[in-house]
Amino acid sequence: MENHNEKCALKDDLSKVPESYSTIRFIMDFHRGRVNFTRLGDDLHTLLLATSKEQIGNDSLPLLEEAPKKYSFDFQVSVDHDDEEGLYNLFFHNCYGYESVSAFNLTVHIEEKNGENYLSAGEMPLPYLYGTFSALSFCLAMVWIVVLRRHRESVFKIHYLMLGLLFAKTLSMMFHAVNYHFIALEGKHEAAWAILYYITHLLRGILLFIAIVLIGAGWNFIKHVLSTRDKKIFAIILPLQVLANVASIIFEESEESDPRYTTWKEIFVLVDLICYGVILFPVVWSIRHLQQASKVDGKAATNLEKLRLFRLFYVVIVCFIYFTRIIVYLLKITVPFKYSWMEEFFRETATLFFFIYVGYSFRPASDNPYLRLPLSDDEADMDDV
Repeated sequence: MENHNEKCALKDDLSKVPESYSTIRFIMDFHRGRVNFTRLGDDLHTLLLATSKEQIGNDSLPLLEEAPKKYSFDFQVSVDHDDEEGLYNLFFHNCYGYESVSAFNLTVHIEEKNGENYLSAGEMPLPYLYGTFSALSFCLAMVWIVVLRRHRESVFKIHYLMLGLLFAKTLSMMFHAVNYHFIALEGKHEAAWAILYYITHLLRGILLFIAIVLIGAGWNFIKHVLSTRDKKIFAIILPLQVLANVASIIFEESEESDPRYTTWKEIFVLVDLICYGVILFPVVWSIRHLQQASKVDGKAATNLEKLRLFRLFYVVIVCFIYFTRIIVYLLKITVPFKYSWMEEFFRETATLFFFIYVGYSFRPASDNPYLRLPLSDDEADMDDV
């Protein structure tokens, strides 16, 4: 549902409409008390249109005047053939300069169903998809608990933070799956499940960025206190993450015709990219620090191992950002409408593998080069820089 004022669609020359552009155009004729409609394109000639009471005519349907200057009409669209399947959009045009146009109040009630399911064809697998990833995240959390118990002497606080991230991910996916389940059954989400999802989604996002920044800064591993510039990163990241999640909630709960939708979606994309750009700085700083430390006699081998690990960590973060923000978007706009769920599948799959990589690379283990203790007091002093 959109309201376009930039260009009057009613003035378009119908003979110049591309054959690939299939649409049904409804034009309200208040003088004759009817709504005229025209089919454009070959794909919709067999599409069945009907009112709630009876089949409508070949080119019009009744426009009822319920009160002075208050009109209503209704129709049903039935997709009975495979070649009629597709992604349908409803646009409303109030064209200034087209005959006599004045201010109006418009109320639209739309009920869309695929059989007994209120979700679109591309969204129908989402409840099962989110439920599956919730179960996988829970399994990872259980595995991580076993790892922490086996290597208690090498466990740091950040490892418990990573465990909290996995549980937040589990709950977020579970609430999202339940929310979509109720949408499929009733056509609307349950407010309680939606609120729980947004809370856990916000918590998951914050914990993810905190974990990446702390690992990138080497906190608890190669140094025990955060430097001033590390603290500045947190001062930037945390408010931006809250803003990004608020923007995500607003545009997900808004209709595409709402001006807020476009505004807050653009804010979300911009802030999200800024956050992912900022978290790379601690990794770069740690790489530079290890490059300098590797030149010191007696600790070159250990620091070179850490340096290789940090460089790989940097590459993985960049690949994760590139895949989940660019490749997934390109996939979304290229796949058929039936497979729009693949956007979420590939995003969540990439996130899951990212969690597995980070957990394995920075696991609590005595043979992990990232966790090796300083060999001397001088090395400890260098690592605290």
